[in-house]
Amino acid sequence: MFFRILFFTLLAQVLITPPVMAENPSAAGPKDRCVVCGMFVAPYPNWVSAIQFNDGSNVYFDGPKDMFIFFFNPENYHAGTKNDDISGLYITEYYSTKMMKVEEVYFVRGSDVMGPMGGELVPIQGREKAEIFQRDHGGEKILQFDGNGLSEIAEKK
Repeated sequence: MFFRILFFTLLAQVLITPPVMAENPSAAGPKDRCVVCGMFVAPYPNWVSAIQFNDGSNVYFDGPKDMFIFFFNPENYHAGTKNDDISGLYITEYYSTKMMKVEEVYFVRGSDVMGPMGGELVPIQGREKAEIFQRDHGGEKILQFDGNGLSEIAEKK
């Protein structure tokens, strides 16, 4: 009797506990391809970006540029997907090469640093570092993700 009660108590706990989302998506495997361009992403670990869905699954990209292309039109690349299905957007930060949430970085556009497919949005943690990177690498603009899209940040006065 005790084991039956224990079993049903544990079963109820499992069924009512919401799934725990990973802080960062799992690492891309050797067979993972960019959902937008089809390129294998594992050979470019310093550029991997990912979108994590509410169910804990991930899609990977060869850089932030393709991740945002997907984000703005998910139904074009992942049938039936809406932005409401997305729980997080992640990028590999340029200097630390650590996976971070897009809200934690600035993106420098138009620099001389090339990603796997050429010109790329370079993710830099910290505004001061982004401004230094922009100056050192000829970046055109510094952008920030606001939850809905990318917007240009105002210059410091």
